[in-house]
Amino acid sequence: MSTKANVLIAALAMAALAGCAGGQGTADPSGDTRFVAGDGRVQLFDAAQRKPAPAFEGETLEGGATSLADRKGKVVVLNFWASWCAPCRSEAPTLKDIAARTKAQGVEFLGVDFKDRKADALAFQRARQLGYPSIYDQPGRIALSFQGTVPPAAIPSTLVIDRQGRVAARALGEVKHSELLDVVTKVSGEGSGPT
Repeated sequence: MSTKANVLIAALAMAALAGCAGGQGTADPSGDTRFVAGDGRVQLFDAAQRKPAPAFEGETLEGGATSLADRKGKVVVLNFWASWCAPCRSEAPTLKDIAARTKAQGVEFLGVDFKDRKADALAFQRARQLGYPSIYDQPGRIALSFQGTVPPAAIPSTLVIDRQGRVAARALGEVKHSELLDVVTKVSGEGSGPT
Protein backbone atom coordinates (compact mmCIF):
# COMPACT_ATOMS: atom_id res chain seq x y z
CA MET A 1 0.00 0.00 0.00
CA SER A 2 1.35 3.45 -0.89
CA THR A 3 2.30 6.12 1.61
CA LYS A 4 -0.60 8.32 0.41
CA ALA A 5 -3.01 5.43 0.95
CA ASN A 6 -1.68 4.94 4.48
CA VAL A 7 -2.05 8.68 5.15
CA LEU A 8 -5.70 8.63 4.02
CA ILE A 9 -6.51 5.57 6.12
CA ALA A 10 -4.84 7.23 9.12
CA ALA A 11 -6.74 10.47 8.48
CA LEU A 12 -10.06 8.64 8.31
CA ALA A 13 -9.20 6.80 11.52
CA MET A 14 -8.33 10.12 13.19
CA ALA A 15 -11.69 11.46 12.07
CA ALA A 16 -13.38 8.45 13.64
CA LEU A 17 -11.52 8.98 16.91
CA ALA A 18 -11.90 12.74 16.99
CA GLY A 19 -15.59 12.84 16.15
CA CYS A 20 -16.74 14.59 13.03
CA ALA A 21 -15.82 17.47 10.82
CA GLY A 22 -16.37 20.92 12.16
CA GLY A 23 -14.90 24.37 12.03
CA GLN A 24 -13.03 25.98 9.16
CA GLY A 25 -10.71 24.17 6.81
CA THR A 26 -9.25 24.41 3.35
CA ALA A 27 -7.40 21.98 1.15
CA ASP A 28 -6.26 21.45 -2.39
CA PRO A 29 -9.21 19.40 -3.71
CA SER A 30 -7.28 17.56 -6.40
CA GLY A 31 -5.15 15.11 -4.47
CA ASP A 32 -4.92 16.08 -0.84
CA THR A 33 -5.57 13.02 1.28
CA ARG A 34 -5.14 14.67 4.69
CA PHE A 35 -8.02 15.04 7.13
CA VAL A 36 -9.56 18.49 6.84
CA ALA A 37 -12.15 19.89 9.22
CA GLY A 38 -15.03 21.03 7.05
CA ASP A 39 -17.54 23.84 7.28
CA GLY A 40 -20.12 22.32 4.91
CA ARG A 41 -19.55 24.75 2.05
CA VAL A 42 -20.01 23.13 -1.34
CA GLN A 43 -17.12 23.66 -3.74
CA LEU A 44 -18.26 23.40 -7.38
CA PHE A 45 -15.55 22.53 -9.92
CA ASP A 46 -15.47 23.90 -13.46
CA ALA A 47 -16.28 21.19 -16.01
CA ALA A 48 -12.78 21.38 -17.50
CA GLN A 49 -11.21 20.73 -14.07
CA ARG A 50 -13.33 17.71 -13.09
CA LYS A 51 -11.70 14.34 -12.56
CA PRO A 52 -13.39 10.97 -13.16
CA ALA A 53 -14.80 9.30 -10.06
CA PRO A 54 -13.32 5.85 -9.46
CA ALA A 55 -15.45 2.79 -10.11
CA PHE A 56 -16.67 1.22 -6.89
CA GLU A 57 -19.23 -1.25 -5.66
CA GLY A 58 -20.29 -2.66 -2.36
CA GLU A 59 -22.90 -4.33 -0.23
CA THR A 60 -25.69 -2.15 1.10
CA LEU A 61 -26.61 -2.10 4.77
CA GLU A 62 -29.64 -4.23 3.87
CA GLY A 63 -27.47 -6.83 2.12
CA GLY A 64 -28.01 -5.99 -1.56
CA ALA A 65 -25.26 -5.02 -3.98
CA THR A 66 -24.86 -1.64 -5.65
CA SER A 67 -22.24 0.30 -7.58
CA LEU A 68 -21.53 3.64 -9.17
CA ALA A 69 -21.88 1.94 -12.57
CA ASP A 70 -25.53 1.17 -11.70
CA ARG A 71 -26.11 4.94 -11.86
CA LYS A 72 -24.41 5.65 -15.21
CA GLY A 73 -25.78 8.78 -16.87
CA LYS A 74 -27.26 10.08 -13.60
CA VAL A 75 -26.06 12.77 -11.25
CA VAL A 76 -24.96 10.98 -8.07
CA VAL A 77 -24.77 12.58 -4.64
CA LEU A 78 -22.40 10.44 -2.60
CA ASN A 79 -22.52 11.05 1.15
CA PHE A 80 -19.89 9.59 3.50
CA TRP A 81 -21.29 9.23 7.02
CA ALA A 82 -21.23 7.31 10.30
CA SER A 83 -23.92 6.83 12.94
CA TRP A 84 -21.68 8.19 15.72
CA CYS A 85 -21.18 11.49 13.87
CA ALA A 86 -23.35 14.36 15.21
CA PRO A 87 -23.16 16.44 11.98
CA CYS A 88 -24.15 13.30 10.03
CA ARG A 89 -27.28 13.00 12.17
CA SER A 90 -27.97 16.71 11.79
CA GLU A 91 -27.64 16.77 8.00
CA ALA A 92 -29.74 13.62 7.38
CA PRO A 93 -33.07 15.52 6.97
CA THR A 94 -31.39 17.86 4.45
CA LEU A 95 -30.10 14.95 2.38
CA LYS A 96 -33.46 13.17 2.56
CA ASP A 97 -35.32 16.27 1.37
CA ILE A 98 -32.94 17.08 -1.48
CA ALA A 99 -32.94 13.44 -2.62
CA ALA A 100 -36.74 13.52 -2.84
CA ARG A 101 -36.82 16.92 -4.57
CA THR A 102 -34.24 16.09 -7.24
CA LYS A 103 -35.08 12.47 -8.06
CA ALA A 104 -37.21 13.50 -11.06
CA GLN A 105 -34.18 15.41 -12.43
CA GLY A 106 -32.19 12.17 -12.72
CA VAL A 107 -30.35 12.59 -9.43
CA GLU A 108 -29.62 9.57 -7.23
CA PHE A 109 -28.27 9.66 -3.70
CA LEU A 110 -26.02 6.97 -2.29
CA GLY A 111 -24.60 6.82 1.21
CA VAL A 112 -21.31 5.28 2.27
CA ASP A 113 -21.21 4.29 5.93
CA PHE A 114 -17.74 3.64 7.28
CA LYS A 115 -15.80 3.34 10.52
CA ASP A 116 -19.07 2.25 12.08
CA ARG A 117 -20.76 -0.77 13.62
CA LYS A 118 -23.27 -2.27 11.21
CA ALA A 119 -26.06 -2.53 13.81
CA ASP A 120 -25.67 1.16 14.68
CA ALA A 121 -25.63 2.13 11.00
CA LEU A 122 -28.80 0.12 10.30
CA ALA A 123 -30.55 1.75 13.26
CA PHE A 124 -29.50 5.19 11.99
CA GLN A 125 -30.78 4.49 8.48
CA ARG A 126 -34.07 2.96 9.64
CA ALA A 127 -34.79 5.79 12.09
CA ARG A 128 -34.22 8.46 9.45
CA GLN A 129 -35.86 6.64 6.50
CA LEU A 130 -33.61 8.42 4.02
CA GLY A 131 -35.14 6.83 0.93
CA TYR A 132 -31.81 5.86 -0.63
CA PRO A 133 -29.33 3.04 0.02
CA SER A 134 -26.01 3.15 1.81
CA ILE A 135 -23.02 0.92 1.22
CA TYR A 136 -21.53 -0.53 4.38
CA ASP A 137 -17.80 0.11 4.02
CA GLN A 138 -16.37 -0.22 7.52
CA PRO A 139 -12.70 -0.16 6.44
CA GLY A 140 -13.12 2.92 4.22
CA ARG A 141 -12.11 1.35 0.89
CA ILE A 142 -14.44 3.57 -1.15
CA ALA A 143 -13.08 6.77 0.39
CA LEU A 144 -9.58 5.46 -0.29
CA SER A 145 -10.46 4.83 -3.95
CA PHE A 146 -10.94 8.60 -4.42
CA GLN A 147 -7.23 9.19 -3.69
CA GLY A 148 -5.85 11.27 -6.56
CA THR A 149 -9.25 12.73 -7.47
CA VAL A 150 -11.26 14.62 -4.87
CA PRO A 151 -11.06 12.66 -1.61
CA PRO A 152 -13.77 12.85 1.04
CA ALA A 153 -11.33 14.00 3.74
CA ALA A 154 -13.82 14.55 6.58
CA ILE A 155 -16.84 12.93 8.17
CA PRO A 156 -19.36 13.78 6.84
CA SER A 157 -18.30 14.50 3.26
CA THR A 158 -20.54 14.82 0.24
CA LEU A 159 -19.46 14.48 -3.38
CA VAL A 160 -21.61 15.35 -6.40
CA ILE A 161 -20.77 13.26 -9.46
CA ASP A 162 -21.95 14.57 -12.83
CA ARG A 163 -23.63 12.60 -15.62
CA GLN A 164 -20.23 11.92 -17.22
CA GLY A 165 -19.00 10.27 -14.01
CA ARG A 166 -16.76 13.16 -12.92
CA VAL A 167 -16.57 14.71 -9.45
CA ALA A 168 -18.37 18.03 -9.93
CA ALA A 169 -18.51 19.25 -6.32
CA ARG A 170 -17.42 18.46 -2.78
CA ALA A 171 -18.58 19.51 0.68
CA LEU A 172 -16.59 18.70 3.80
CA GLY A 173 -18.69 18.76 6.95
CA GLU A 174 -22.43 19.17 7.44
CA VAL A 175 -24.06 20.41 4.23
CA LYS A 176 -26.35 23.41 4.12
CA HIS A 177 -29.72 22.80 2.45
CA SER A 178 -29.89 25.74 0.03
CA GLU A 179 -26.25 25.45 -1.03
CA LEU A 180 -26.38 21.71 -1.75
CA LEU A 181 -29.74 22.00 -3.51
CA ASP A 182 -28.40 24.82 -5.72
CA VAL A 183 -25.30 22.82 -6.71
CA VAL A 184 -27.20 19.58 -7.33
CA THR A 185 -29.77 21.46 -9.45
CA LYS A 186 -27.00 23.17 -11.43
CA VAL A 187 -25.10 19.93 -12.07
CA SER A 188 -28.28 18.03 -13.00
CA GLY A 189 -29.18 20.80 -15.45
CA GLU A 190 -25.90 20.52 -17.32
CA GLY A 191 -27.37 17.92 -19.66
CA SER A 192 -26.07 14.58 -20.79
CA GLY A 193 -23.73 15.67 -23.58
CA PRO A 194 -20.02 16.49 -23.29
CA THR A 195 -19.17 19.79 -21.63
